[in-house]
Amino acid sequence: MATEQHIDESELAACVRRVLIEYFKDLDGEAPAGIYEMVVNCVERPVLDLVLYHADGNQSRAADWLGINRNTLRKKMQQHGIK
Repeated sequence: MATEQHIDESELAACVRRVLIEYFKDLDGEAPAGIYEMVVNCVERPVLDLVLYHADGNQSRAADWLGINRNTLRKKMQQHGIK
């Protein structure tokens, strides 16, 4: 069973862990649903926004930096309403 604290965890991972701990507390006994998609959607948009910004809007460069192909980037941009 996973513990609530891990040593040598990245700052981002530690932040996600803290938020999820609070999420489970806030459920107050209710069953969670769709946690993976919720977390991915919350993290993916700011990642895409910032990488595109630093790539000066160049989708090919941004896709390369993200390690995905440009079509995948475009699909994700569309899903998140990023122009």
